Amino acid sequence: MFEEPGAHVYMLRCADGSYYVGSARLGLERRLSEHSNGTYAGYTSKRLPVELVWSQHFLDIIDAIAVERQIKGWSRAKKEALIRGDYEAIRSLAKRRT
Repeated sequence: MFEEPGAHVYMLRCADGSYYVGSARLGLERRLSEHSNGTYAGYTSKRLPVELVWSQHFLDIIDAIAVERQIKGWSRAKKEALIRGDYEAIRSLAKRRT
């Protein structure tokens, strides 16, 4: 099986409506299968089934980890804007409210 260099950052929608953000170095399909099968005890194993709602590939694992951490800190509204591809909403939601 061919493994693409770099890593994927991905977002899953869990059965309870929550979002899970993660990264995969050994192939996105493999990691999604692990989530779907509850291979590892953790957040998603208690919230099956899960659905892939967004992903992006990065050639450098360092970039993927940075983006994963950034998205994990986002509000639900900002994550949903990313899923929709609504980059204007992401910018708007990023502005500091005064």
